[in-house]
Amino acid sequence: MLFSKKPVILDARGHLLGRLAATVAKTLLQGQKVIVVRCEGINISGKYHRQKNRYLGLIKKRCNVKPSRGPFHFRAPRKIFYRCVRGMIPHRTVRGKEAMSRLTVYEGIPAPYDKKKRVIIPSALRVIRLNPIRKYCELKRISHEIGWKYRHVIDTMEERRKIRSSQYFSEKKRDAKLKAQARKNVASKTAEFDKILASHGFN
Repeated sequence: MLFSKKPVILDARGHLLGRLAATVAKTLLQGQKVIVVRCEGINISGKYHRQKNRYLGLIKKRCNVKPSRGPFHFRAPRKIFYRCVRGMIPHRTVRGKEAMSRLTVYEGIPAPYDKKKRVIIPSALRVIRLNPIRKYCELKRISHEIGWKYRHVIDTMEERRKIRSSQYFSEKKRDAKLKAQARKNVASKTAEFDKILASHGFN
């Protein structure tokens, strides 16, 4: 991932959890700000029931001497991903703390990121990296089963966002078509001026 002064908005849907977390962790340590959206759409390789039982076993683990010390296991998809990235970073050092401060995670795509360009990581996509015959499951389903209460809220918000996005895209295509037609209609009248502009390096 190339370094940029602007934060990189990463769409996590369809990515494998471990590969995505490893790439994000390395990017954060390089000084790049990363915003991860749609964490509920992250995929985990392996059968659903096996992964569910693993997470159910994890959330019961506590320190026998002083349970308030942890370990604390999260149920929300964004928190699960956050903890996965944190495990790949020396988060107790100054460098690690600064790297984690550059990470922001969300379920769904809240404003204003719904109107900004989002990127993916091909090397972490499930359809590319996982054999088609292998089983996989969604982080959203596991989180819901172990106690996350906002699955239906996020699904409803995503449906509304997709409707707005489709309307915006339809209007954008319509405007582009009208603009192209307008240029075609006046092409004969502006041909002389276009030649003058082209001679000065304007296209």
